[in-house]
Amino acid sequence: MTDVLKLDFCDMHIYENYMVVTVHTGVNITVAHNKTLIEIANTYFNNTRFVYITHRINSYSVDPAVYKEVSKIDNLAGFSVVSKNFMAKSTAQIEKLFLDRPFEIFDTLPEAITWTKNLLK
Repeated sequence: MTDVLKLDFCDMHIYENYMVVTVHTGVNITVAHNKTLIEIANTYFNNTRFVYITHRINSYSVDPAVYKEVSKIDNLAGFSVVSKNFMAKSTAQIEKLFLDRPFEIFDTLPEAITWTKNLLK
């Protein structure tokens, strides 16, 4: 399964057990945005473990309160950040402290997908 959803704040690629999200430049991801993402995850991954992969090719920010809500998603198996940007990786290291799930940072999307498949075995 591969569906592509284009929202006003991001593009999402939905696969069998993971989603790849690319947030648009300049967006500040808030709890309201996160509710939309959770609704989509519940639609596609209802009672199925999945991984959220954020492909950070654009510059944007995330309200740390979002991670408290993300941690409440029972079937979220893991979270990963894909970026080659030093600042994005540094920010992800801090964000990692707020999420109560396996959280990894990668340079490339194939690395994140490999980690996802291993995590879900």
